[in-house]
Amino acid sequence: MEKLPKKATKKEINEIKEVFLKNYKEAKTELQYKNDYELLIAVMLSAQCTDKRVNIITPALFAEYPDIKALKKANLEDIKELIKTCSFFNNKAKNLLAMANEVDKKHNGEIPLDRDKLKDLPGVGQKTANVVLIESKGANYIAVDTHVFRVSHRLGLSRAQTPLKTEEDLSKIFKDNLGILHQAMVLFGRYICKAINPKCNECFLNHICKSKRKI
Repeated sequence: MEKLPKKATKKEINEIKEVFLKNYKEAKTELQYKNDYELLIAVMLSAQCTDKRVNIITPALFAEYPDIKALKKANLEDIKELIKTCSFFNNKAKNLLAMANEVDKKHNGEIPLDRDKLKDLPGVGQKTANVVLIESKGANYIAVDTHVFRVSHRLGLSRAQTPLKTEEDLSKIFKDNLGILHQAMVLFGRYICKAINPKCNECFLNHICKSKRKI
């Protein structure tokens, strides 16, 4: 069995938090949106798809369906055609249509900015709900995508095997500024602590990294 990386010490955790907050204090999502409706759709589409690709797809989608009422009336095949270059576009199209119907029926066409209510919507899990609330309300949540998961484990912040358990670990050790830390870890993982060929020589946390992949 592969040996787990060492856990970060309390001192290292504090340093990691401080460095992330310093270097990414203005960090925002790279998804492009104008309101909560567009934000939710962009985040739903971004699951296992790059933000860059989502930003290519959404302008035409939002032009065709500018609000919940319009999306609710959409033809499923038309939605599929607009998002066909997105990963898992068939399921995502079904979820978008079902989400629009649910929001129109239960929330008068307004995106509910409550985690439990968001999670009740088709195609919306805890990660998606957290990201929406971080962006829209500056909520003190952290969302664990592939970047955050990878960074958390390489730095010894979590040994959990699932995103939700990793989220619990990060929320417990960091406690506050979770929204900023989420964006920081996403950007750090996307551009420095990459899955393949991480830029260890550019990393400001290289000296406390627990990963065997260090170069």
